[in-house]
Amino acid sequence: MSESKFAAFVTEKKLNTQRILSASHKLETLRPEDRKIRLGKRLAKKVEGGEKKDFGKPRTGRPVTPRAIDAALAGKALTGPQKQRILRAVNHILEQKKAEKVELKTLF
Repeated sequence: MSESKFAAFVTEKKLNTQRILSASHKLETLRPEDRKIRLGKRLAKKVEGGEKKDFGKPRTGRPVTPRAIDAALAGKALTGPQKQRILRAVNHILEQKKAEKVELKTLF
């Protein structure tokens, strides 16, 4: 059985899966500004006829799990949001290594 595109990429770039998990946790963890965005949206929804404000996009609050990394390495099916979280974490690590960022097609 051949290895998945993601597994080949990880071995080629010498990336550590634990580091991917750690980077994802750091990137996706909710911060106070994200909670303010969510609160603002919730309060705006309560007010009828209120003007639409652009609050921005908060972080997801859901980092990549070890199970998702294992599934990606094995070449199993992943959801779109899981792929995006893995991509964000990998690009963050590559940026730290002063390497080029990659696209989703490169990994999956």
